[in-house]
Amino acid sequence: MNWFQRSLRRRIFFTMIALILGASILIAGVTIYQYKQEAQQLRSEKLIRKENAIRDHISYILKKTTYEVKTENIPLIFKDEIYKIRNIHDVDLSLYSLEGELLRSSLISFYKDSSDTSLQPSLLNKLKNVKDKRLVKSFKKDGESYRSSYTYIADQYFKPIAVLNLPLVKDTGFIERKLNEFLQLLAEAYLLMLLIASVLAYFLTRSITGPLASISRRIDETRLEKRNERIDENNASVEIKPIIHAYNKMIDQLEESAAKLARSEREEAWREMARQVAHEIKNPLTPMRLSVQSLERNFDPNDPNAKDKLRDYARSLINQIDTLSSIAGAFSDFAKMPVQKNEELHLASTVKLAIDIFNDDNLYFTTDQEDLKIKFDRTQLIRVVTNLVKNAQQACHNLTAPEIYVAIRSTENHIFLSVEDNGKGIAKEDQKRIFEPKFSTKSRGMGLGLGMVKNIVENYGGNISFESELNKGTKFIITLPKN
Repeated sequence: MNWFQRSLRRRIFFTMIALILGASILIAGVTIYQYKQEAQQLRSEKLIRKENAIRDHISYILKKTTYEVKTENIPLIFKDEIYKIRNIHDVDLSLYSLEGELLRSSLISFYKDSSDTSLQPSLLNKLKNVKDKRLVKSFKKDGESYRSSYTYIADQYFKPIAVLNLPLVKDTGFIERKLNEFLQLLAEAYLLMLLIASVLAYFLTRSITGPLASISRRIDETRLEKRNERIDENNASVEIKPIIHAYNKMIDQLEESAAKLARSEREEAWREMARQVAHEIKNPLTPMRLSVQSLERNFDPNDPNAKDKLRDYARSLINQIDTLSSIAGAFSDFAKMPVQKNEELHLASTVKLAIDIFNDDNLYFTTDQEDLKIKFDRTQLIRVVTNLVKNAQQACHNLTAPEIYVAIRSTENHIFLSVEDNGKGIAKEDQKRIFEPKFSTKSRGMGLGLGMVKNIVENYGGNISFESELNKGTKFIITLPKN
C-alpha cells in the first residue's frame, strides 16, 4: 500500500469516501431500526384498536341481551352474535371461560379439528398477573407470522366473566413491503449521493493538493544559476499561503545568495587572474633586469665587438618586451570585451574570411548551406574562429600530416559550427577545466582564449562543447539558435 501512503490526494479522497460510506451505513441502520420499531408499534396499536372495538361491541351486546350476564350464558348470548361481530370487524374471535374452556368461537370448525380447545393454565396465570390484564402472543403458522391477544370480558359490575381471544391475526406484510420499498429508494439516493460526493471529493482533493504539487514542481525546477519565478500567493488558501510565502522568501534569499556567490566568484577569479598576470609579467622582467645590469657592468665602448654585444642585449630586451605585450594583449582581450553588435552576417563567407588568414594547406572548410545568415558581431565571430583554429594548429604542430576541419551545418532550429583536428587531444583530467579562464595546457600563454570564446558564444544564447580522445584529436562544437 505504498502508493496509498505516499499520495496525500489519494488519502484525502478515500478518507472522504470512507466517511460518506460510514455515515450512509450508520444512517441506513438507524433508519431501518427506527422504521421497524415504528412498524411494530403500529401493529400493536392496530391490534389494540381492533380489540377495543370488539370489546365495545361485546359490551353493547351484553347490555342489550335478555339473558343473565354470566359465564354459563355466554354461549347462548353469542350464539349468533359472534358471527355478526366477525363480519363487522373482519376478524375471528373466541370466548373462553375463566378456567380456559372454550365457550364460543367464530372458528368453531377449526377448533373441532384441533386438540387446542382450551387455554393452557400457564397462559391464564400470565393473563392474571399482567398489569393491564391483557396478553399478546406471537407465533408462526405455515411459515407466516401471527399474533393472538387475550383479555377479559366483564359484566356491568366490572367482574370478569370470560376471556376474549382474537386468534390468528395475520401480519399482512404491508409494513415489510413498505420498508423494502423505502430501503430501495434510500439505497438509490445514497448511491447518487456517493457518486456526487466522489466527484466533489476528487475536485476538492485537487484543490487541496494542486497548490502543493505546484510548489513541489517549482522547488524541483529551482536552480541557482537562473532566475526563479515567485508563486502568486494572492489566490492561495489560508493553509497553503504560509508555504507559498516561505517558498517565495526562499527564492529571494536564494537569488541574494546567488548574487553574493557570483560576486565572490568573480572577485576570486579576478584576484587569481591578477596573481597570474603578475606572475607572467615577472617572468620576463627578471631577465630584462639581469641583462641591463650585465650591460652596465660589462659594456666597454672601446671593445671592438661592442656593437655586436649591444645588438644582442637589445634583441634580448625586445623579445622580453614582446612577451609582455602579448601578455597584456591577451589579458585585455579577455577582460575588456568590446560591446557586441547584432549584425546580419553571411556565416559561411565570414568563417572563410577568418580561416583565410592562416594560409594553411592542411585547413579544410565545408558547409551545407552557403547563404546561411546569422545575427552576430563580425569581429567577435572572427575572434572565435581564429582562436579555435589556432588552438587546433598548436595541437597538431608535431604531426607530419596535420588535418584541421572547419564545418558548418544547420537544422530547423540550430546552427552548428565545428573545428576538428587530429592532434594530441585533451587529457581526461584536464577536460573539466578546459574553459576556466586561468587554465592552460600549453607551456606558454595565459589560458584566456577558450574562456573568451565561451563568453562570446553564451552572450548570443549559444553553447560550446567538445569531444576529445588522447592522441587522436579534438572537436569543438558551437551551437547557436537560428534567428
